[in-house]
Amino acid sequence: QVQVVESGGGLVQPGGSLRLSCVASRSIFSIDGMGWYRQAPGKQRELVAAFTSGGNTNYADSVKGRFTISRDNAKKAVYLQMNILNPQDTAVYLCFADVLGRRRYWGQGTQVTVSS
Repeated sequence: QVQVVESGGGLVQPGGSLRLSCVASRSIFSIDGMGWYRQAPGKQRELVAAFTSGGNTNYADSVKGRFTISRDNAKKAVYLQMNILNPQDTAVYLCFADVLGRRRYWGQGTQVTVSS
């Protein structure tokens, strides 16, 4: 009933920028929270940035000051502006959407590679 679709990943040089987009397809449902995790080889999945059901914004310490999460409630969309990217940001980025009265839905992931 709900599909989460990510876009915007790719290859970028250190110091560059990317913007990720995520859309929850079923606008009939109320979204409690949306955000981004990332998974790098050999590392645990970590929360990057999110809007919580309580209305707060959370960021990983490693991305504070460089990444900015934003949202468009009408479109049921969330965006992640990533600036001053470094090789440690290389990972698969996964979007999630918490749907009111249902569960957490996940996107398939989009690859971000930061390399010269």
